[in-house]
Amino acid sequence: MKISINANRCEPSPMRKFHPLAVKVKEDGKKIYHLNIGQPDIPTPAAFYEATRAFDNKTLAYEASPGNPALIDAIRKYYAKLGISLDADDIFITTGGSEALLFTCLSILDPYTEVIIPEPYYPNYTTFVHAAGGVIRALHTTPEEGYRYAFRDRIEKLITKNTRAIMITNPGNPTGVVLSREEMRMIADVAKEHDLFLISDEVYREFCYDDKYGIPSMGRFTDIDDNLVIVDSVSKRFSSCGARVGCVITKNKELQQAILKFCQSRLSVATLDQVGATALYSVDKEFFVQSKAEYKKRRDTVVQGLRDIPGVLVEEPMGAFYVMAQLPVDDADKFQRWLLTAFSDNGETVMFAPGAPFYETPGSGINEVRIAYVLEQKELQRAMELLGKGIAQYRKEQMGL
Repeated sequence: MKISINANRCEPSPMRKFHPLAVKVKEDGKKIYHLNIGQPDIPTPAAFYEATRAFDNKTLAYEASPGNPALIDAIRKYYAKLGISLDADDIFITTGGSEALLFTCLSILDPYTEVIIPEPYYPNYTTFVHAAGGVIRALHTTPEEGYRYAFRDRIEKLITKNTRAIMITNPGNPTGVVLSREEMRMIADVAKEHDLFLISDEVYREFCYDDKYGIPSMGRFTDIDDNLVIVDSVSKRFSSCGARVGCVITKNKELQQAILKFCQSRLSVATLDQVGATALYSVDKEFFVQSKAEYKKRRDTVVQGLRDIPGVLVEEPMGAFYVMAQLPVDDADKFQRWLLTAFSDNGETVMFAPGAPFYETPGSGINEVRIAYVLEQKELQRAMELLGKGIAQYRKEQMGL
């Protein structure tokens, strides 16, 4: 028996790779500060739970394959407040942003066709592109340049006859990079001029820490309606990752027909989760104000903590709730395993996501890490202290420095 080539091209998630080892370490009594997964700890708005508790249909039935009409209408109203006009047919509810990305890749890619993605990027993009038989053309960035990638010449240099799309995350995961309006316009122009899809993953758009960025969305550029695909989700915005409700948005009629086929084939997104998600869109905007303020404080705590560690290279992220950092170690994967198995300070250690799997380019990100600042400030301070102590001890014991 054989496993498919596409499945074998996929890699394990670097965010969850060390989970089995972490479970064993915890069983042995060690406390772990988890900075490896972007799971917010901010309470989910009560509206979600109230709506699901009030659900009293006699039968828990399938929802419509494109999504609950009330949820679609709530999303339309949300985008209208951003100045983006959508029809109901432009929105497809998906099982999280992940399914939105997967359906998009399955709809636009053929074997060996290409997607340009700035690296480091969310590693699950690799799984979605490879599942569709596609190839990633990495737009390389470096820590020294602050991971910025919006350069026309570098993007166009990667375009070939096989290129189908450009995929970006704005604000960025894992880098926290936020594009200026001018940079967004340039990328939109490149996609339009070269007849490419522009897949814009915007699940973190509420988390921009400089007011000059506002609430960014490629959806404001109406001249790229046929090119644009927006991926969105309630997971991060409303601190409701477990709801698994996202959406894919496009005005391209041919793409709509393709995505609808996949929506119908998986029948529907969970009915109760859609009911709860609909209620989330009624949450007062003060929720976002407070959430962003809290994450900004956490960002400042982590960045300062990293800068206090000798040899660490880090740029201040301007959005999302992640930071990429280059550590003075030989191999972040090896270092993470050592932190779990051989390091302890008062019975505590720390976890991050090793950086190499966030890159397509071989040899890149070996000594980089992604840190998700999703813990309270006091815990983040302790986590940075543990990281600093761990680096110092590792360099002495494992690197002979």
